[in-house]
Amino acid sequence: MSAASTSVSTSVLKSVPMFSAFREDQLRALVPVVVRRGVPRGTVLMREGDQVDVLYIVVSGRLKVMMGEADGKEMILGIIGPGEIFGEMGLIDDGPRSATVIAIEPCELLSVTKRAFKQCLTENVEVALAVLRVVVRRLRQADRKIGSLAMLDVYGRVARLLLDMSEDVNGQKVVTKRLTKQDIGRMVGASREMVHKVMKDLEMSGYFEVRGSTIVLRDTIPPPH
Repeated sequence: MSAASTSVSTSVLKSVPMFSAFREDQLRALVPVVVRRGVPRGTVLMREGDQVDVLYIVVSGRLKVMMGEADGKEMILGIIGPGEIFGEMGLIDDGPRSATVIAIEPCELLSVTKRAFKQCLTENVEVALAVLRVVVRRLRQADRKIGSLAMLDVYGRVARLLLDMSEDVNGQKVVTKRLTKQDIGRMVGASREMVHKVMKDLEMSGYFEVRGSTIVLRDTIPPPH
């Protein structure tokens, strides 16, 4: 995928959840300030401590949000994919980036500069509400993660992660996002070896079934509290 930046069309903007309710004239006004960019796997979009001057919107592909890269104790805060945004907090409070964001597969992104983003917020209540929903959702996820790390054992953390990452597909809970056991370990605060053991135990106990690159959860998987 080329890393060159290109302009966008109103149809591309309309397909993004943040802009889906916009009128055609509002979309046309955004076209000059939104840039479309493809990035290869492994690209670092921003680093912890950076000053943020761009908001990114994911069109396709996945990225990991992580902390602690500098001291070698990496912890993955989350995986973001199509329709999600990142970089918004730094644009709102003008503070440095609180985490590092890296593409874990080829991605297509839309980007908006700080100036254009703030103008968009003041002129479009739909965008302001969409950004607030993202921030609130991430705060809830952070609360759950903190609670999991403090109160649950590794089995509970892995079970919660699988439940949180699952999607309803034909009435079944399915995890379609591909993650290595090392990535899962970095998300739940455990070693890769421990995650391997826990995943094997859960699978052997019938809590989930691996089908190709997806994990199908059973109704019996214990919901962590």
